[in-house]
Amino acid sequence: MKQIIQGILSLTIFSMIIFVSFFICMAHAGNSAEIISVQDKKGILENKISDIAERYIGIPYGFGKDLKKSRALDNSHLLCLIYHEAAKQAGLRFKGYMPMKRLLRNTVEVQRDELKNGDLIVLNEGHAALIYKVGNHNNFRMIYASSKRRQVISFNSQNVVFEVYWLKNLKGFFRLTESMFASDD
Repeated sequence: MKQIIQGILSLTIFSMIIFVSFFICMAHAGNSAEIISVQDKKGILENKISDIAERYIGIPYGFGKDLKKSRALDNSHLLCLIYHEAAKQAGLRFKGYMPMKRLLRNTVEVQRDELKNGDLIVLNEGHAALIYKVGNHNNFRMIYASSKRRQVISFNSQNVVFEVYWLKNLKGFFRLTESMFASDD
């Protein structure tokens, strides 16, 4: 009888240890999934930028305009709109529209060989284009709202204009800080 009671007690203690271990593992797995989920969302954001940016090629340029109020937009509205839509599709929240100078204050400089979709190429006078399709650091596509051409245009880094104008007047390559995006969770 004593051996049966000891066996039951041992089995009960063993079951409790398994039960507690299971819940500890489940809690830990939930936290890991949350961290991975945020990383995945950032990857999704980078991937979405390409498709979203291409939708706006050819839209008319209008200084101070945005598409919600008119059929035209300026460069800061274009870039913020692309970031907003990509973030939304990735389950993130973009801080919202801001003028170009303020947007650029929320960036960090990156090297050309570190470029990702969503990075910016910025000229000395503050004009910027969004890099939306990176093949490699020597071959990528950019988009911006051109006041000269009166529309949103896209061009490749292998274009002669890139070499003659953009690189000649280059301030650097920049990436929005993580504080510009928040998880929708």
